[in-house]
Amino acid sequence: MSILEYNGAAIIGMAGKNCVGIASDNRLGAQIQTVATDFKKVFSMDDKLYVGLAGLASDVQTMHNLLKFRQNLYELREERSVSPKVFSNLLSSLLYEKRFGPYFIEPVVAGLDEKNEPFLSAMDLIGAPSYHEDFVVSGTATANMLGMCETLYKPDMEPEELFETLSQALLASVDRDSLSGWGAVVHIVTKDGVITRELKGRQD
Repeated sequence: MSILEYNGAAIIGMAGKNCVGIASDNRLGAQIQTVATDFKKVFSMDDKLYVGLAGLASDVQTMHNLLKFRQNLYELREERSVSPKVFSNLLSSLLYEKRFGPYFIEPVVAGLDEKNEPFLSAMDLIGAPSYHEDFVVSGTATANMLGMCETLYKPDMEPEELFETLSQALLASVDRDSLSGWGAVVHIVTKDGVITRELKGRQD
């Protein structure tokens, strides 16, 4: 088993029409033993910027603290909010500078840029980024999530339809993955604010 799969995770980022969604499961495990069912994997970095961290749980929490610190430094120096593109580059360079002893995480960045257009990126544990206009996935259920997203995704979805699509894709995927699941949390970022909803899933 890869160390990236030790705690289990499932994260999806998906773009809509002037909105973007990011969702994750709630399970924290030690291989197939479930330790907690309320583990946070998606973090709000700004009003219009979220980051999802899949991988080793200790590195998820360490990286969240480090990202918040670096973001605060940036905003003090630049006197402006960090954009999703800049934040993605910041995260990528943070991971790459530790490439010989990496953080065992695979992040997803989702947000709205200055024109309220969706931004999505994902990267591996040494920070090699990939940018997408439709959806990105990360975690132990990636094959399932890619299949569901390719089936259900439509361009230019409104926030409510985006929520429904994202929820169905995630819940259907984690039902076939023993390392993730136990409910989910979905954030839909729009120009007017963020809609956050919790989902109930199979508890096994």
